[in-house]
Amino acid sequence: MDPISLTTERLLMRPFAPEDEDAVYTACQDPDIQRWTVVPSPYTRADAELFTRKLSPSGWQDDTMYNFALLLRDGGPLVGALGVNRSTLPGTYEVGYWTAGEHRGAGYTTEAVLAAAHWAFTVLCADRFEWRAEIGNAPSRAVARRAGFRMEGEQRSGLVNKGTRRDTWTGSLLPTDLGLPGTLPYLPAPDVGGAL
Repeated sequence: MDPISLTTERLLMRPFAPEDEDAVYTACQDPDIQRWTVVPSPYTRADAELFTRKLSPSGWQDDTMYNFALLLRDGGPLVGALGVNRSTLPGTYEVGYWTAGEHRGAGYTTEAVLAAAHWAFTVLCADRFEWRAEIGNAPSRAVARRAGFRMEGEQRSGLVNKGTRRDTWTGSLLPTDLGLPGTLPYLPAPDVGGAL
């Protein structure tokens, strides 16, 4: 897919470019980003270069991962990052994100997640938008909840972070949650009241 940009009320969401390398490097020095996301730790300039110059562009080229730099529309600095990753299950995508420390609590990431979900449902023909975070990452969970994700529970050994398997919280957003049609019919399970 050719890289595209999205806009929200306050944000420009565009593909990462080489000129973002310094801002990505600086943001990823944050201990919370290194702790709760899968970015390398310690995070080096070579990591930022690899991410902005190779990994992000190749994800767009091979249609597996669409990474967006989150910038203030008025020309401000890098607010954060958001990635939409293709799942092995057709029509399913997973969202991941981090927010630069000085921009947390302003609702920017929730705004970006909703824009990415709308794009995934309308352009990528997604029928399911998934969120996962390591159990304990309360800020990420709060963003997902504000964006309307339905919390689905916990997944044992649900992700690998820094060479260790970790348990995750999981949630999903469906097109109907945003008032959009899906590409396939959806038949929710009936309430079976305590079966199993």
